[in-house]
Formats: sequence, structure tokens, C-alpha cells
Amino acid sequence: MGRVTVTGIGAVSPLGNTFQESWDSIKAGRSGLGPVKSFDTDDVPWKVAGELKDFDAEAYLSRNEANRIDHFVQYAVAASIMAAEDTGLFSHGMSSAGRRSPLTSGGVIIGSSRGGIGTIEKALLQRRGSNTVNENRGRRLSPYLMPSTTISMASSTVALKLGIKGYCLGISNACASGANAIGEAYRLIKSGYKGPVLAGGSESPVCRFCIEGYGITGALSKGADRNASRPFDRSRDGFVLSEGACILVLEDYDGALARGADIYGEIIGYGNTTDAFHITRPEPSGEANAITMAIKEADILPEEVDHINAHGTATRLGDIAEAEAIGMAFGERAPGIPVTAAKSMTGHMLAASGAFEIALTLMSIREGVIPPTINRNVQDPACNLNIIQKKTESEIKIAISNSFGFGGVNAVIVLKGIEVGAWRAMPLPPPPVSSQICET
Repeated sequence: MGRVTVTGIGAVSPLGNTFQESWDSIKAGRSGLGPVKSFDTDDVPWKVAGELKDFDAEAYLSRNEANRIDHFVQYAVAASIMAAEDTGLFSHGMSSAGRRSPLTSGGVIIGSSRGGIGTIEKALLQRRGSNTVNENRGRRLSPYLMPSTTISMASSTVALKLGIKGYCLGISNACASGANAIGEAYRLIKSGYKGPVLAGGSESPVCRFCIEGYGITGALSKGADRNASRPFDRSRDGFVLSEGACILVLEDYDGALARGADIYGEIIGYGNTTDAFHITRPEPSGEANAITMAIKEADILPEEVDHINAHGTATRLGDIAEAEAIGMAFGERAPGIPVTAAKSMTGHMLAASGAFEIALTLMSIREGVIPPTINRNVQDPACNLNIIQKKTESEIKIAISNSFGFGGVNAVIVLKGIEVGAWRAMPLPPPPVSSQICET
């Protein structure tokens, strides 16, 4: 069974349009949340979201391509191109058909919970148009509506743009989708698939359907400012819906080493379980089983885990369940393990959050830094965890990242630092120039 490394990261998030920018904001404890701009929220109580800022799809796609696909596909393409460039396997000058790309025989696995729901909502509203039945019947839906909004279109479009002709899969497993995509890519390479495999999550759910849909379940915060997301805080009242994408490049260790790749770290374990309990209410024992499964596959002891990147959505039941699960999995050590919750700054990017938080965990290991959890003013006594509130330097050899979702789906990834070559001291590369990679 092969060893699996991460050699590239790309991301767009409410904190920045590159992963480096996002990581810098995370370390600084900056919030990416703000008033919803996608639609008028005057008639709904949920008014804050994590939206991208000044994202330019035409830096990665032609105008025609961008107009035909949902934003979640655009975000996936952007993050994938940046990740592929970061790993040194793709450059601006390569044709979008990938004829000269070393990624041709690779794979792509991307998760999304809501897919193209924003485009579907827009189409339905346009279709409704006016109150006149005849006018309604006269409005045509776009022929691209169905293909451009399906979950698998993120993976398919990334494959098209990067010339990937191998393994291709779209995953929809609620909020755990991005972590599951990375976990399945890990299993694929571990079993002998040559790769490399691009894996992660992408979402664009900030629309009226989703805000009202999640809000009516009681899961969304009614906070009115950028501090609305308060994981593990006693006053928390729900998560803040956000958008974004994060893609990692996974490679076999020997292959990455042979080509002199700059390795972020190693994936050594993956736990994937379901609670079989309730469609919205989490069950701590199911989450604990995923943590234990991942640690067992990693062939380590619970005592060797130095840091936990929590799912930490800031829902009342979810945070307590996760704290209890960590207690079940780690026993007496649980209250002492440093824990951080990035959603305090990003909000909940659904599938993208799981992938993004895995990337953050890799950076924590690599740089020896635990980012802060902001907005935790008074900790909920039911969450007996060591929540880090200030950026903290710490030697981290092994860490885990938790991702959980509706339906009781749980995904946990175990990550390990690796000493290969010199760590990149320079910032990650800038976004590509559109004319170099886009077809007309």
C-alpha cells in the first residue's frame, strides 16, 4: 500500500481569492463574513454570509464558458488550476485540452452539497417572470441549465480544463463532501492508482433558497455582523452560510519524491462513518467512530495527535456533539488537545469547508502554528475542549480534521508532517492570466 502526499493547494474563500491570502487571514484572525449582497434580505432574519469578493471567473474561463456554468463550477476550476500550478504539474502555457499536461492520466474527485442551486433558483425566478400565464410559458430555460448545475460538473469541467482523462467522480455527502472527496482520493492512490488526483470541495449556496431553507431548520445564525459565527461560544445561535472552493493535489509519495515535489504533508488515515440516527441531529458516538477509525488506519495511538481542526459550525447541538465525540475518542486527553475552528472566520462553506480545513491543518503542521478561533467570548461549559483563541506556535507532528454533515455522515482525515526538501518561503503563485488558459 502506497503512501499519499499533498503537493498542491488552491482555494477561493470569503477570506481571499488565493489559498495564501486565505491562510494569512486565518492566522491573523480576520473574519470574511458580512451582509448578504446576493439578494435583498429585508424580509428574512438571516442577513450575514461569507461571500467571495472581487472573484474574476474570466481569469480561468472564457466568457462563454463562465456564462454557461454555475458559480460552484467556476470556483472549482479556479481552485484546481491554482492547485495544479502550485504542484508544478501545470503551467499557464499549456493548452486547455491538456495535450502536453502530465495530469492527463491523473484523476479528479470534487464534492459539493448543493451543486448549482443558485443557477436553478435564478432560472425558476426568470421562468416565473410575470403573473401572466402566457408569458411564463414563453420563457425558455437555458439548454445548459441541467448539465451546468449537476454535482459532477465541477469534476468534469476541471478535467476538461486541465486535460485529465483518468478517474473522475463527483461526490455529494452533505457538509462532509469535500473531506470525503479527499479521503476517497487518498484511498485511491493508496491502493495503487498512479495519479495525481485533484480532490476537494466547491460550493456557491448563498441564495434565497438556501438561506431560507437552512434558516427554517433553525441551523442559521441570526447575527447581524461579521462576528455572527461563534463556534463553542455559549451564545452561539447557528452557522453562517458561505461559498468557496478548495482543491488539493494528492500524489504517491515515491512519485512526488522522484520529481522533487514540494510536499505539504502526508495523509495517513481516513474515517468515514454514518450515525444511522437522525437526518439533522448529530450523534456523538458516530462522530467518535469516524475519529477512531481514522486513527486506527493511520496506525497511531490517540496520544500521538497534537492538534484538532474542528468541524465547529456554531450550532447549539453540533458543537456539543463534536465535543462529546472528541471526549469519547481521546478520553482524559481530550480537554488538553489544542482545537481550532476556522468557521469562526469563514462561515460554513459546506463541502468546501472540509477540504479547506484539511489544507489549513497541513499548514498548521508545516509552519508550527495553530490559528485562533475568534468570537469565542464565553465558552459553553458543555464543550470541554482547549479552544485556541490566539495564534499559537506549537510543534505539530500529527493532526486531525473533522467534517460532519446532515444525515449523520462523518469524515475525519489524519495528517502528518513530512521532511522533504526546503519549505517554500515565497508566496503561492498568482492567479493565471485568462488569455493563457482560456478558449475563446
